Amino acid sequence: MTYDVAIIGAGPAGTATALSLLKAEPRLGGNILLIDKALHPRDKICAGGLIPHTLACLDELDVPLSIPHVTVGRAAVRVPPDRQVRCEDGGLCSIVRRKEFDFLLVRAAEERGAAVRQAEKLLDVVREADGVRVMTDKHTYQARVVVGADGSGSRVRRRLLGPECAPIGRALMCDVPLADTDWDGFGQHRYDFNFLPVPHGLQGYLWAFPCLIGGLPHVNIGIYALGRTRLANAELRRLLGTEVAALTGPACRRPAYRLRAFPICGYHPRRALAGRRVVLVGDAAGAEPLMGEGISFAFEYGKFAAGEIVSALRSRGVDFSGYTERFARSRVGKKLFRLAVTSRLFYGPAWRVCFGLAARSRHLQSVGLKWYNGVEGWHQRSGWEAVRAVFRSPSDLPSSQP
Repeated sequence: MTYDVAIIGAGPAGTATALSLLKAEPRLGGNILLIDKALHPRDKICAGGLIPHTLACLDELDVPLSIPHVTVGRAAVRVPPDRQVRCEDGGLCSIVRRKEFDFLLVRAAEERGAAVRQAEKLLDVVREADGVRVMTDKHTYQARVVVGADGSGSRVRRRLLGPECAPIGRALMCDVPLADTDWDGFGQHRYDFNFLPVPHGLQGYLWAFPCLIGGLPHVNIGIYALGRTRLANAELRRLLGTEVAALTGPACRRPAYRLRAFPICGYHPRRALAGRRVVLVGDAAGAEPLMGEGISFAFEYGKFAAGEIVSALRSRGVDFSGYTERFARSRVGKKLFRLAVTSRLFYGPAWRVCFGLAARSRHLQSVGLKWYNGVEGWHQRSGWEAVRAVFRSPSDLPSSQP
């Protein structure tokens, strides 16, 4: 069984690559293989936030968001030392369940011509003179190009590009029925972020997202921590437990909610993202470290990789030399790099200055949100344009409350 492209992993990065390939080169229909170890719809540990740029990427691929979701238009952010910032700009995020979202993308890829093989565990990938041999627990395939979309612990990376990417962070989360809480965020279409533990060693944040599980309102509560956080897992669990207790309240039922965890691999501009006949996308290539957001970048990785793969197949130059450097120079690579710098500022010794400025300047908040969410063309602008935009206009009156 021979294919032009074999994609290992059918999460957002893998399916976005397949959909982008089929849009750019419809003749690849039937020649793209999409393999996943799970059977969709399958559970996936993720908060499931789709920022506006992710929704724009879906529109570009003609995939409507036809699954249950919660639209968020407000935010409540607690920042150190003890301030609360509220944002009511609207259109901040759409919260989905990854079980339904990933299945939506898999079906779209299959309907448009990708050969989908589910419940097949990858055993090995071997680079050969005329292609790559892909071995699963069920079949052996041959491909001209392999795409590693198999997550932070990517086997494709380990076998074809070198050492695996060490996780830069981790996240713990749980889902709590809204009926077990006294949280008002669901009814207000709001999500909450809590950065108050940063001065005490957390290089990350806590969150509360409204979501629907089986049609019933829930709150997804979690904690994100960079790998250099000096807090142990027990302390992270304690902080998350404190946050759950604060949202459920003393009069509410508080059973032992199931905690789930997953690692996050970060992007580095000098880490190889491609080699002869192989390309990495999504978490296998690296997520952004500031918020640990991976879904919008999964689509960006997929689009970039698809363009490079189509060019390589046409020219038969499938060594992908210069791919890593070209990605680093792209607007997506530059955004990932700037978010890494920002994470060191906000989660490092300069936290007091950074959070102080962000909390007091309504204008800075607005520009930062637009740049991160990729709205009003901000995803096309440089970092210097964002800086100039902040300083061109005076800051509004403080929007924080002591």
